[in-house]
Amino acid sequence: MKFTELQSMTEPSLQEKLTELRKELMRLNAQVAVGTVPKNPGQIKQTKKTIARIMQLVTIKQREAPKKAALKTQQAQSARSQKTQGGKQTTHG
Repeated sequence: MKFTELQSMTEPSLQEKLTELRKELMRLNAQVAVGTVPKNPGQIKQTKKTIARIMQLVTIKQREAPKKAALKTQQAQSARSQKTQGGKQTTHG
């Protein structure tokens, strides 16, 4: 899978895909260990790379989650403070 395709996926779906790919990698490695020639020898390498991409994205999304939550909290607090300050202002004229 391409990195851009993976970026659009949610974290739970990435975890699901990661589990699926790890099972596939175990199956492919078992084929090689037994001596069976895989249909596509490059598939093992591709699977490993896709697993690494997914793990990288999961880490990035986990690091961004607290930042997004803090930003939402900050925005909510500033909106509340603007509402309270807006009602107290008086015009001089």
